[in-house]
Amino acid sequence: MVVGLLLAAFIGYGIYWAFYDMSRLPTGEFLTEEISPDGKYTVKAYVANGGATVPYAIRGELVFNQGNNKTKNIYWNYKEDTVIITWTDNDNY
Repeated sequence: MVVGLLLAAFIGYGIYWAFYDMSRLPTGEFLTEEISPDGKYTVKAYVANGGATVPYAIRGELVFNQGNNKTKNIYWNYKEDTVIITWTDNDNY
């Protein structure tokens, strides 16, 4: 039973790592950034060129400006090569 549970956990993590882990996305080339009205966050946008057979994609990265400047990928979409970032309030863009 323990072996089966460990195997299921291993397979589950492998699926997550292969298909859902946004930390594995390509870095891309910097496009633009927008700082939140209160200065707590910055959203940076990058365009990733997948090569001849894969369309361009946009990657959005949230930077926490307070503390250790931790970053988090919050957006990824294929078939885009431009971006406009606007903040609606201090926490929503």
